[in-house]
Amino acid sequence: MPLARSLSITSLSGLEEWDEEFDLEDAVLFEIAWEVANKVGGIYTVIQTKARLTAEEWGENYFLVGPYVESNVRTQVELIEPTNPALKRAIDKMNSSGCKYAAQCEEPPHILAHFHEWLAGLGLALCRQRQLPVATIFTTHATLLGRYLCAGSVDFYNNLADFNVDKEAGDRQIYHRYCLERTAARCAHVFTTVSQITAVEAEHLLKRKPDIITPNGLNVKKFSAMHEFQNLHAQSKNRIQEFIRGHFYGHLDFNLDKCLFLFIAGRYEFSNKGADIFLEALARLNYLLRVNHSDVTVVAFFIMPARTNNFNVETLKGQAVRKQLWDTAQTVKERFGKKLYESLLVGQLPDVSKMLDKDDFTMMKRAIFATQRQCQPPICTHNMLEDSNDPILTCIRRIGLFNSSADRVKVIFHPEFLSSTSPLLPMDYEEFVRGCHLGVFPSYYEPWGYTPAECTVMGIPSISTNLSGFGCFMEEHIADPSAYGIYILDRRYRGVDESCNQLTSYLFQFCQQSRRARIIQRNRTERLSDLLDWRYLGRYYISARHMALAKAFPDTYFYQPHDSETAQGFRYPRPASVPPSPSLSRHSSPRQSEAEEDDDRYDEDAEAEKDRLNIRQPLTLPSKKGPALPYTLPGANGEKNGAASVKN
Repeated sequence: MPLARSLSITSLSGLEEWDEEFDLEDAVLFEIAWEVANKVGGIYTVIQTKARLTAEEWGENYFLVGPYVESNVRTQVELIEPTNPALKRAIDKMNSSGCKYAAQCEEPPHILAHFHEWLAGLGLALCRQRQLPVATIFTTHATLLGRYLCAGSVDFYNNLADFNVDKEAGDRQIYHRYCLERTAARCAHVFTTVSQITAVEAEHLLKRKPDIITPNGLNVKKFSAMHEFQNLHAQSKNRIQEFIRGHFYGHLDFNLDKCLFLFIAGRYEFSNKGADIFLEALARLNYLLRVNHSDVTVVAFFIMPARTNNFNVETLKGQAVRKQLWDTAQTVKERFGKKLYESLLVGQLPDVSKMLDKDDFTMMKRAIFATQRQCQPPICTHNMLEDSNDPILTCIRRIGLFNSSADRVKVIFHPEFLSSTSPLLPMDYEEFVRGCHLGVFPSYYEPWGYTPAECTVMGIPSISTNLSGFGCFMEEHIADPSAYGIYILDRRYRGVDESCNQLTSYLFQFCQQSRRARIIQRNRTERLSDLLDWRYLGRYYISARHMALAKAFPDTYFYQPHDSETAQGFRYPRPASVPPSPSLSRHSSPRQSEAEEDDDRYDEDAEAEKDRLNIRQPLTLPSKKGPALPYTLPGANGEKNGAASVKN
């Protein structure tokens, strides 16, 4: 029976307990976003994974509002009749007369509306312009102008204070959208964003400092493998190895047992997502592995959707050849086994020279002949519509990584999101991530970063940057992130070449790790998943909602933030055991074997227990189904606590 994972972090050491109960009986929460049941980007994941926790707090007084897309409704929405009479009358009224909102209730509840991104910001602006009795929250997950500026290859973060925002927005023909986003940020009772780095950006571009930082979380139980994640890693890795056997047929001159799988995934933003610096670092890593005569081979996957018209014929042929070889081997094995069985039945030792006949050799020779290949293994798995202008393929041509036999670094560009129904690589994204060894996300513009977060909860080490929300969050909470498999690349205070050298160094060090060191590191990485659980990060959203209610309805609700000096943030200490990365010092005597390294210097259970001592009891939300237990609320910028209550 699988073991349940440890309790999630909720109250970190040093934070005050909040003993006041915030009565939500007379409040209704509407959460409005373009990505409600409409998968476009990361906001869809935020809302979907947070919905269960929010429903526990608000019960039937929680409503999500989004666009009606028929195909999405059929697959993601369960149509039910509302139980609230006032809501039912309002919906009936809307259905009969278009989209006019009409509420008929004897005692109108206190309404809280949470708007995500500029697409939903118009509703917030109209609520304030019409002076409706609605408490409002606006959350920007990435500023519109910031995304455009970074895509233009400007020195964004070092010139934030110098941008003429109106001119920059007008030059990019997004001034109307920028004004809508800025209006929503300025008019909201509470303005939030997803990370500290985005808060700095919003303060300069939207001209308002966020009241609270609301980091994005995940439902860790969904990704939790019940203490079996190491086994799942091995199973998924085997499936990726099968794909590699087919993709590199005829050129499989490297040891798959000493092959490391790296990947980058996300929207196809070549510079913003760091694909440019990753490719340059791979070229330098290839040189280092070759000059050091390393027996390690690195296969780097680029999972970024681009315009294609079909699968690459050579790639599909590789998987067909692999399957044919497997079928041939199975046939010969069955015939060999039958002859061996018959020989043993008559009490004779088999004559090995007669176990394989002429037909068997002919069959195997045909199979071997089919593996002959006159060209190099393909870089791209699909036919690109704009092959000559594609940024990744253009960069690969420049650095010369063509999957040749001499290269220790191989590159595979998969310009389509992964799917278990694919005839090429039939794996879901989660399964693929579990099978890889390292996720590489050297983003220049990444307000949060769900991809490294998903790696963490699945126990896969990752490389992020100090310009991503995830990287800043981990630096704040972990004394030595690299010891836990979270490598933070400096892209804010270093030039591109220096950052590329640092990334190359991280990759080369990772390639030097022993298998045992990687297992230890994955164990440590998986333990950090508690930090990303909505049971912990959901408190920031709770605090934002309570602050908005107190500002909009001061006669009913009260919220008082504590002084920041009373609450010091918690940081995971550096593990005391042997470091997972190779030591820079040399052994004075001949180096011991890996078998000799398995001594008592590292006790996994003892170290895990030390981490659990830093974790308090799980968060219990003030639910309408029962009494609320004390829980902690962080305040503005994640540094202050807040006390809230209902006025009598």
